[in-house]
Amino acid sequence: MSSTVDYYELLECERGADGATIKSSYRKLAMKYHPDKNAGCKDSEAKFKAVSEAYEVLKDPQKRAAYDRYGHAAFQNGGGGGGAQDFGGFSDIFESVFGEFMGGARGGGRAQQRRGADLRYDMEVSLEEAFHGKATEITVDVSAQCDTCHGSGAKPGTHASTCRQCNGHGKVRAQQGFFVVERACPVCQGAGEIIADPCPDCRGEGRVEETKTLSVNVPPGVDEGTRIRLSGEGEAGPRGAPAGDLYIFLHVKRHPIFEREGTTLFARAPISFTTAALGGALSIPGLDGRTHEIKIPAGIQSGKQLRQRGAGMPVLQGRGQGDLVVQIEVETPTKLSVRQRELLELFRETETGDECPDSQGFFAKLKGVFAAE
Repeated sequence: MSSTVDYYELLECERGADGATIKSSYRKLAMKYHPDKNAGCKDSEAKFKAVSEAYEVLKDPQKRAAYDRYGHAAFQNGGGGGGAQDFGGFSDIFESVFGEFMGGARGGGRAQQRRGADLRYDMEVSLEEAFHGKATEITVDVSAQCDTCHGSGAKPGTHASTCRQCNGHGKVRAQQGFFVVERACPVCQGAGEIIADPCPDCRGEGRVEETKTLSVNVPPGVDEGTRIRLSGEGEAGPRGAPAGDLYIFLHVKRHPIFEREGTTLFARAPISFTTAALGGALSIPGLDGRTHEIKIPAGIQSGKQLRQRGAGMPVLQGRGQGDLVVQIEVETPTKLSVRQRELLELFRETETGDECPDSQGFFAKLKGVFAAE
């Protein structure tokens, strides 16, 4: 079929298509016409052979250059590269393209060591500790490398032997129709080695359970969910494989005064209505150990936020600090002495409405609404 059909037309590609485009097109067509998907269909089998033949030529820069110049004639009379192939050749082509779905291409070295599992540890810190940082120690139960066999899993004085079933690869392959299925070796369980005389302490695992005490440095500026990684402090890998990592997830305790958003600290400060009217100042002790003086302008209203630059949380692994934002809450007195009530009554008698323009404007709007009705 392909001896008379243009290879680019077979792969549904332009002549100037790059290698990635050609490969992608072949993958799509090979899956479409694959014999296992079209059992007994001679037409699909022929098309599968044709697109595989075309890809065999166009994937190779030298063969593609010869084809672009001479066409099919480049591979006639012993030119090589094109022409009919048996299904063994097409299997190699197909596997080279789809190898990542089947555990990689054929061949390969010895079985890869399985890295130990990563572990998680949750640590709670106060907002003050998150501000200043701290050095502490934690205790964790982990699988550590066996000291008796040094992680090999074999009894001291002996060693593991290569698995004869998989020749040390840890995987075996089986032909199922056109596909090659790869799975862990059932004899060595994927290790690639057989331990005839296992270590008595770890029973051939190369690792034992133990309790470890680790030093942890919490840097200034950490926040809820900050993750600290201790490399190599997770589970030890089986039979000498590398250990995983330990990840410490930080949780910041709720503070009685400050709330936090990034590097900004928020605090709510109730003030008397006389301070709100006349102005004044607030003294707020910060997490940095300093007392911050917040000036309150006369006539301030509830909900107004006052910002103190550089009094917030430090920037994690950076320079500078965020801000402290104080939200004012004007408190109305609920317990008045006789003298205080007299003074307030006197004040009310002198009110003209200009003292509280928002109130005056609100009631003026109400009169206007009801007067219109």
